[in-house]
Amino acid sequence: MSILSSFVKEYKANFEQKEEVFEQGLVGDIKRVRAALLDSKFLPSSKLKNILDKQIRRARYPMEVAITGQFSSGKSTFLNALLSRNILPTGITPVTSKVNFINYGEEYKLKITYKSGAEEYAPIDAIAEFTDQRQKDMDDIKYLTLYAPMDILKDISFVDTPGLNSQSQSDTDTTRKVLRDVGGIIWLTLIDNAGKMSEAEVLEEYMEHFKNKSLCVLNQKDKFTPEQVETTTKYVSEKFAKYFAQVTPISAKMALEARALEEDVLIQAEYNKVIDEFKKDLKENDVEDLHFFDEKFKAYKEAVKAIQNKDSSINQQFIKESNIQEVLDFIEEKIRPQAAEAKEFAIKKDLRSFCDILIKEYETIIAVFDSLADVLKTSESDILEKFDRVQQTYSKELFSIYNALEAIMEKMANETFKNIKKQKAHRYEQKNSLLSKDKYEKIEYETYWIDSDNVYKNLFYDDQTVDKLFKRAIKELKQIELSSAEDFRNVYRTLKHNVQRWQEPYELIRKHREIASDSEFSITRHFAAKAYENILRNYHRAILENISALRKKFAYFNGALSYSYIQTTQATIAHFEQQIAESVALYEKEPTKFTIHHPREDEILTKLKANFGFEKIEDFLTSKRNYLFKIIKYSKEQYLEINQERIEFVESKKSLYLDKINDLKAIKKSI
Repeated sequence: MSILSSFVKEYKANFEQKEEVFEQGLVGDIKRVRAALLDSKFLPSSKLKNILDKQIRRARYPMEVAITGQFSSGKSTFLNALLSRNILPTGITPVTSKVNFINYGEEYKLKITYKSGAEEYAPIDAIAEFTDQRQKDMDDIKYLTLYAPMDILKDISFVDTPGLNSQSQSDTDTTRKVLRDVGGIIWLTLIDNAGKMSEAEVLEEYMEHFKNKSLCVLNQKDKFTPEQVETTTKYVSEKFAKYFAQVTPISAKMALEARALEEDVLIQAEYNKVIDEFKKDLKENDVEDLHFFDEKFKAYKEAVKAIQNKDSSINQQFIKESNIQEVLDFIEEKIRPQAAEAKEFAIKKDLRSFCDILIKEYETIIAVFDSLADVLKTSESDILEKFDRVQQTYSKELFSIYNALEAIMEKMANETFKNIKKQKAHRYEQKNSLLSKDKYEKIEYETYWIDSDNVYKNLFYDDQTVDKLFKRAIKELKQIELSSAEDFRNVYRTLKHNVQRWQEPYELIRKHREIASDSEFSITRHFAAKAYENILRNYHRAILENISALRKKFAYFNGALSYSYIQTTQATIAHFEQQIAESVALYEKEPTKFTIHHPREDEILTKLKANFGFEKIEDFLTSKRNYLFKIIKYSKEQYLEINQERIEFVESKKSLYLDKINDLKAIKKSI
C-alpha cells in the first residue's frame, strides 16, 4: 500500500493539472489573460508574449505624466523644479531632441536606448551630450531614461518630450504618439505667449482629446504683476476650456531655486554625497573595519543637523510664490486617480484588441479553407459533366465499331452460305416382289456440302479482306482506349487546375499583425504547399484506378477480337457439315420423314456470332449499361464520395480554428 500511495502521489505531482491562482487586481487580470492567450493550443508568437509582458510592466509601472508644449517654453526648467535638482539641460534654443523618461532609481544614472535596440549607461551629468538636437550624431538614439532616487518618481514617471512644433517633424510625431499613452499631460507655455493664434492651432491639432488629464502651466509668472497674471490666467482658462481641466501660473525658475534648498532635498543631497564617498573609499582602500569612515560620517550628521536647524521660512515663501505646489496638488488629486482608472481601461481595451487581432488572423486562415471547400464544391458539376461527356463521345464510336464487326460477321456468313453446294448422292431402298424379297433399288438424291476451301480462299487468303477489317476495328478500339484514358486524365486535370489556382496565393500567405501566430500561418502555408498530398492524391489515385480498369476491359476485348477468326469460321463450317451429315443419315433411314438440312444464311450468322462470343462483344460495345457506362458510373460515384470526404476533411481543419475563435471570444468576454 505504501508503494501504491507513493506512486499516486508522484503521479499527481507530475501529471495532475494544477489550477493557477492569480493575484487580485489589474496585474492578476493581465496574468490570467496572458496565460489564456499563451496557451499552447494557440501556438502563440514570441511577439504576443512580449506585448503581454509589456502590459504587466505597464500595469506595475508608475503613472506617466508628459511634459509638453511648444519648444522653448521652459519644459526642462519646469521638470528640474519638480525634481528639485538642475538635471535636464536648458537653453534659449530647443535642446531636447529626444523623449526623456524620468524614472525612479536607487542612484542617479542615465540609460541611452538606441534604435538598434542596444543600450548603454552614462553619468547623469552627461545628459546634455545626448539631448541637444544641434548635435549631428543624435539620429541613432531612440530615447533616454533618467533614473533618480526621488520619492515622487516612485509613483510618477515624467516624460520630457521634444515639444510640438519643433524643428523636426519626426520629433513632433514622437511627442504626439507619447501623449496618447500617458496618464496625464502638463502643457507648458510662456505666460506672455499663452492664448496666441499659433498656440491655439497646435492645441486644436494635438490636444483636443486629452482635457480630463491635462493641466496648462503658464510659466514665468515672476515677470508680470499679480493683476496681469490673474487676467491672463482667466483668459486662457476660458479660451482653452475644452483642452485643459485647470490653468496654473508658475515661475519654474523660482520653484527650482526654492525646491533645491528644501530640507529633504538638501538632506538627500548630503546622503547621496556621503554614500558616494563611502563607496569610493571602500573601493580604493584595503580596510579591515569601518573606522576609516568615522570622520566623514560625523561630518554628514553635522551637515544634516545644520540643515534641519536652518530657517526655511523664506524658502517656503518662494515655493508658495512660485505656485509649484498647485501643480503637485493637481497631479496628486486629479491626474493620479483618473490615471489609474484610465490605465486599467486602456490596458483592458488593449487586451481585448489583442483578442480581436488574433480572431481576425484566424478568420484569415479560415478563409483559406473556406475558399478550398468552395473550389471542391463548385468543381463538382463541371467534373460530373466531363465524365458524362466521355461516355457521350465514345459511345457513338463504340457503336460504329460494333456495326463494323457485325458487317464482318455478315460477310463471313454470306461467303459461307454462298459456298454451300449441291452434290449427287445415292441411297438403296429394299424392293419386295414376288420373285425376290432381298432386292434393293438404287435411288439418286441431292445433298449439300460446304466448299470450305473456297470460303477460306475468298475470306482469308486472296486479299485478306477480313483480316484487314478486324485489324482496322482493333486499331479504332485502341484509339478509343487511348483517347478515353486521356479524357479521364483531363477530368482530373480540371480539378487539379482548380486546386492549384487556389493553392498559388496561399503558399505565400503571411500574418498581417506581428502578434499573430507564426506557427499557425506556417502550418497553413505548408497545408497549401502540400495540396497534392492533402487534397488531390485521392482523386488522382481513383482516376488512375479507373483508367487501369478501362484498359483491362480493352485488353479483354482486344483478346476477343484477336481470337483466330479462321478457327471460328472452321468451327462454324464443321458445325453445319455435322448437321448436314446427321440430316443425311436420318433421311436415308426414313426419307419420307426427314429432309436433307440446308443451312440458312441467318443460321450461319447466328452460329458465327456464338462461336465468336459476339454477345459479350455486343454488350461491351452497345448496351445501355456497357463497360464505358459502368466505369463512368463508378467513377462518378467514387468521385462524389472522395469529394465529400475531402470537403469534410477541409471543414474539419476549419472547425479547429473556429473553436479557437470561440475560445478567444470567451477570453475577450472575460476581460
